[in-house]
Amino acid sequence: MPARPPVPPFTVESATHKVRMAEDAWNSCDPDRVVQVYTEDTQWRNRSELPLGREQVAG
Repeated sequence: MPARPPVPPFTVESATHKVRMAEDAWNSCDPDRVVQVYTEDTQWRNRSELPLGREQVAG
């Protein structure tokens, strides 16, 4: 998986930018955009469900 800027080492400005991008994705309420913030092998817990990976999380 290729790295997406900004990448470490972070400055205060680049760290703030990265956090804002994640917040903007989450606030969009678009599942396809939200899952891009997480790793491909992400594991979530949603009540009794345990989706694994971006596809299951978005679905």
